[in-house]
Amino acid sequence: MTRHLFLRATLALFLSLGAGSLSLAPACGNELEQPDQTISLNDVKGGRLLFKTNQPGRYLPAPTLKTDVRISVTGLIARATVSQEFLNPSLEKDAWAEGIYVFPLPETAAVDHLRMKIGERVIEGQIKEKAEAKKVYEQAKQEGKRASLVEQERSNIFTTSVANIGPGERITVEIEYQETIRYDQGAFSLRFPMVVGPRYIPGTPVVMEDQPPGNGWSLDTDRVPDASRITPPIQHPNAGPVNPLSLNIDLAPGFSLGKLESPYHQILTIAEPDGRQHITLREDTVPADRDFVLTWKPTAGQAPTLSVFREQQGDEQYAFLMAMPPMGSDHSQASMARETIFVIDTSGSMSGTSIEQAKAALLLALNRLTAQDRFNIIQFNSVTHVLFSQAQPVKPDTLRKAVHYVDNLKANGGTEILPALKMALKGSAPATHLRQVIFLTDGQVGNEDELFEVIRSQLGASRLFTIGIGSAPNSHFMRKAAEFGRGTFTHIGSTSEVKAQMDAIFRKLERPALTDLHIEGLDGQVEMFPSRLPDLYEGEPVVAVLKGTSLPDTVTIHGMIGSAPWTTSIMLKHRDSREGLSVYWARQKIASLMDHQRYGQDEAATKQAVLAVALAHHLVSKYTSLVAVDVTPARPRDQALQSHAMKTNLPNGQDYQAIFGLPQTATSGQLQILLGLATLLTAWLMWSVRGNRKRIA
Repeated sequence: MTRHLFLRATLALFLSLGAGSLSLAPACGNELEQPDQTISLNDVKGGRLLFKTNQPGRYLPAPTLKTDVRISVTGLIARATVSQEFLNPSLEKDAWAEGIYVFPLPETAAVDHLRMKIGERVIEGQIKEKAEAKKVYEQAKQEGKRASLVEQERSNIFTTSVANIGPGERITVEIEYQETIRYDQGAFSLRFPMVVGPRYIPGTPVVMEDQPPGNGWSLDTDRVPDASRITPPIQHPNAGPVNPLSLNIDLAPGFSLGKLESPYHQILTIAEPDGRQHITLREDTVPADRDFVLTWKPTAGQAPTLSVFREQQGDEQYAFLMAMPPMGSDHSQASMARETIFVIDTSGSMSGTSIEQAKAALLLALNRLTAQDRFNIIQFNSVTHVLFSQAQPVKPDTLRKAVHYVDNLKANGGTEILPALKMALKGSAPATHLRQVIFLTDGQVGNEDELFEVIRSQLGASRLFTIGIGSAPNSHFMRKAAEFGRGTFTHIGSTSEVKAQMDAIFRKLERPALTDLHIEGLDGQVEMFPSRLPDLYEGEPVVAVLKGTSLPDTVTIHGMIGSAPWTTSIMLKHRDSREGLSVYWARQKIASLMDHQRYGQDEAATKQAVLAVALAHHLVSKYTSLVAVDVTPARPRDQALQSHAMKTNLPNGQDYQAIFGLPQTATSGQLQILLGLATLLTAWLMWSVRGNRKRIA
């Protein structure tokens, strides 16, 4: 056993404990700066990150972060600017800092711009291949130059790194992205996630020679090789919130508003004479601890049936179209018997308000079953438990047993979703029944790709519907799982929403889907995404984006609603021009390429294809990053640089002890701590024995 291996083992223990030299100050006293710029724990009010000095009981304050979000919505396109201000509060002359912040963005966001602001100077970021961007950043960091780097970890998780923040200095990193507004059940919605919920990390911890670990509380594992990069350290709720966030939205819906609301945050709204709405938070800032959602509906009779926009970029033409299939009884059919498998997450991350929301939703769902249906319930945490050995008919005794079972569900343990998913998809329903699997979970897992592969290979004739529970669900996993499962994704963020959201999803489950969708009128030179239109449910629009050197004047959409044919023609020429369609098309193409890789396409081929699109459209992706570097060195070479992983809040409503406490944990932290201790002890013993042998010799 070498000294190098001993140090690696120590690093493994450091990561598994999520501690290191950073400590957390409790809430007490006023915030004071001592003459020597170090502080004691008694000088701090609220939660603060500190790092130790060589003076006992004295600490230097670590960088702090605040975020400002500005979103402009025009019709169906949202353009957002996220400003992250990193402040190094220490005035100690050699207290140079690097801030590393893991944060969420919408899973459909197309991130295309980065600006680094230092005082009055602005440095524009450049898109580069991920490894090259990292190399440029690391070199600038070593040379003492101020630099920033934005990397994608998942479709909805990003990392900002800012190097060489001088004592008392503020550096602002501005990130711009674009996304489309969601339309469903007659309502438009915009979601801005604020916090990365703690992910459950399955697998055996590993330390790889050629891949330096991230700064998260979890070790990388054989099943989640980037776990340390998607598990930012969590601020204990008792220490108070961190990361204050302000938010402003300019909404130009393009029609008269009938209803506008924010279900999870209090807002102020100012109407402009031209019909636009200016929306801000009622408070100046809020803790970044839950998703912000804004929904709006048009006045009666103003609901869109068709939206078409075009954009010209060089020789290429782009078109975005959204068509609403008919709703209501005109296409109704006799209700079909269903076999419904309910799967409920009872892991520690669901402890608190989430489990109550999930149980209320499941009880409502049970009450919607009919005498012709069959059902079963599966719960999972560290283990999977099934109520009945096989799906049972809906009868008073089976329903009574199910209701009693749900009433007694408790949240604790890990989020081992894989066995539950396999069990739910196992088997088939009678030919007389339509099989539907309904997952109620916060989706806080790190092994998404592993789960997508199971859905792809084992779905069969089932349909998978996901219901995201809690204040900050993993919407990337929830939405993609439903997409691969040919179902839909619904979010329930509070108990007050349970009835309305469950009614909405059951309206979809109980009515025929729009199937066999295809578009006629496109030649082989037009690229469309999605390349194959998915099945749709009542209230969902047909959405597609097209690109070609020449687009047709008219296209026709065909499909089936139940056994009845449905068709509509759409004129593409002479349509309103709209900027940003090329970015939206590129984001959809990248998503499609990544999906093909999950279906077995060679990773090298996928990487080259994604690079071609991402570099051409200046987009952050799995293989590209944005980097900005100041030309002038700022930090003297003889002064050290202290790196800090910025802490994040626990999502609102979650129980810290249930997730991170050793007796019950929704993470694999307990196992990793034990493995880290065992590895460290083994390394120390072997090192000691080897040293003793040398001395004896």
